Amino acid sequence: MSCSRSSQLSFEQYVLGVANATREQGGTASKPSARRFLPIADSWSFPKYPERTVILPLNADLVEALRKFVKDNEAYLDEPDCWLGTWVNPGTGRVYLDIATGCSDLDQARRTAIETSLRNGRKIVAIFNPKPNRTIYLWDGVGE
Repeated sequence: MSCSRSSQLSFEQYVLGVANATREQGGTASKPSARRFLPIADSWSFPKYPERTVILPLNADLVEALRKFVKDNEAYLDEPDCWLGTWVNPGTGRVYLDIATGCSDLDQARRTAIETSLRNGRKIVAIFNPKPNRTIYLWDGVGE
């Protein structure tokens, strides 16, 4: 992602845009390699690789964390069914950085997210559909 100064500047603008949108909207979905936000879709999103999710402390530098997360996970984020998902947990204020995926069927999304959680030993807190702006929490008492 760092070929020339102009592409680096474009990446920096992208990272700043993601950070600002995350703070203002409570979360985003974007494709770092294309440096663009994804259109709002009627699809349930959740982490494909929950073991790679980063949960930031309240005082974290979001821009720096995004730079590092994208660099560390570039190959995963380039998978066709994956994107960078950011989410502010309204219960804790902590920001989650995920390698997100999704599907249109709620029951399938819920099952897949729970199975992925159990298989990877890390609970996926919630699934989210941006079209109705709806979050469904998967576990009781999970407030990480």
